[in-house]
Amino acid sequence: MAERSPPSLSACGAIARRHDPDRFLGALFAPPEKREALFTLIAFNHELARAREVASNPILALMRMTWWREAVEQAAQGAAPRQHEVAAPLHAAIQAGELDAPSLIAMAEAREMEAEEEGIASVAALHAYLRGTAGGFAVAAGRLLGAPPAVLPALQQAGMLYGLAGLLRAVPALAAQGRCLLPRELVTPEAVIADPACAAPVIARLAAEAPAAPSLAGLPREAMAAALPLVLARRDLARLSAGRPVTRGVMDRLAVIIAAQRRPR
Repeated sequence: MAERSPPSLSACGAIARRHDPDRFLGALFAPPEKREALFTLIAFNHELARAREVASNPILALMRMTWWREAVEQAAQGAAPRQHEVAAPLHAAIQAGELDAPSLIAMAEAREMEAEEEGIASVAALHAYLRGTAGGFAVAAGRLLGAPPAVLPALQQAGMLYGLAGLLRAVPALAAQGRCLLPRELVTPEAVIADPACAAPVIARLAAEAPAAPSLAGLPREAMAAALPLVLARRDLARLSAGRPVTRGVMDRLAVIIAAQRRPR
């Protein structure tokens, strides 16, 4: 008997798998009826994250972010969807009540800081930025999956920690783009862009002094996918604080799979 081929992914699912494999893996543990909306949220977040990367200057980056914010606002108002492989399914998910428009707008607004020339001033400002971006994603995912409102702050903290680990891992890649999101109070962006290796002590410090991981005891099992990136964040921050490189492997994926089977704590 011929082998059955796996079902093909939607455009948003393919974007999620290609550009955000960590969150894509977590999304596979979401209830099947919610999975496509979660893929759409991941793809939307990717579009926001790449706005500054693909723009030749901060003004163009802000224009891209504004385009996405307006796409969300128009969907919430019942306007026709924009013609884009992510905007169209995003519009449908908002119209269906699966994705929360205010949460999506907050994610877009949090990204605007990336277009500011002066960068991030302090550790506190860095944490605030991450609570709005990666933390905002976790909140939107939690709402989609039915997480109780009382658990959303813990999900935001979990998302922030995942965002912190991701930002620290990305220091060399951002430097190659002429960018640095490390706080100026610890290191000058110009120095990091010129020589990313000089940021090693700052990366280790930020990882070691990361805020504590939250308790997710009130998170229902069907919303667990929103919190699974925290599993990787803990592992990444431990490596980064010890000055070790982070390379995804089988044990990382296994840790996520095991966590998905357990009760949140």
